[in-house]
Amino acid sequence: MKTGIIDVGGGMRGIYAAGVFDRCMDEDIRFDLCIGISAGSANVSSYLAGQRGRNRFFYETYPFRKEYMSLGNFLRIGSYLDLDYIYGTLSNTGGECPLDYDAFAANPAELIVIACDADTGESRYFEKKDVARDDYRPMMASSAIPAVCLPYPIDGRRYFDGALGDTIPLQKAFDEGCDRVVLVLTKPKDTLRKADKDVFLARFVKRRWPVAAERLRTRAKRYNEGVALAKKLEAEGKVLIIAPEDTEGMDTLKKDRDAMERLYARGYEDAAAIRAFAAGD
Repeated sequence: MKTGIIDVGGGMRGIYAAGVFDRCMDEDIRFDLCIGISAGSANVSSYLAGQRGRNRFFYETYPFRKEYMSLGNFLRIGSYLDLDYIYGTLSNTGGECPLDYDAFAANPAELIVIACDADTGESRYFEKKDVARDDYRPMMASSAIPAVCLPYPIDGRRYFDGALGDTIPLQKAFDEGCDRVVLVLTKPKDTLRKADKDVFLARFVKRRWPVAAERLRTRAKRYNEGVALAKKLEAEGKVLIIAPEDTEGMDTLKKDRDAMERLYARGYEDAAAIRAFAAGD
């Protein structure tokens, strides 16, 4: 029986998933395949490295630094989020909070990090072999939010946030041989995603990356269809949706420590449902 987990990301709302993964580590719940998109790629990486609490620390501490996210970054490098600072300076060997690469690499679970090609709109499925010590570019590419960040370059291609591509990658998980999948959302599962904000942001991307802009405009539709499929598969016992009843007011780039702590606690509590599902009970 092959069990997978998908973290679809959600910016600062990703602290909910940080609580989910900490609960999984506390209860020694293991997955055969971990798929991460955007902030979800960071969450699953810390989980694979066995670094309990690392994700929570990243959400509650570093975003308040101007080096992490600021208008100054936007003026200096063209991106509000400095992905090289987040996944490089802080995460590399010798950084303030390095990823335990040896533990990450030794974990037998498979990893998929999803990014979206800025020019073609196609999804790129990075694997663990594409990640090296102090080279976490796949996570940077997966986290490059359109209009907030420039697309991140890897090997001659440029990539935006993976949510523009395979927004809810359930089919990918089953194609990789999973029999059951835990899907971690950072919005209530009955909340339909609205396209308004995506359509607005697409205007700033359209001139240079028209295909990516179109993917952004239609993301809400793919997200809503993906969640609808997840609910159908959940009724069949193939998927378990872990999602907060309330986002505690958190949004993609919002910085509110009290709200983060509440959302983390929700994730930790909601993850109690995973043990029985992963065991096939």
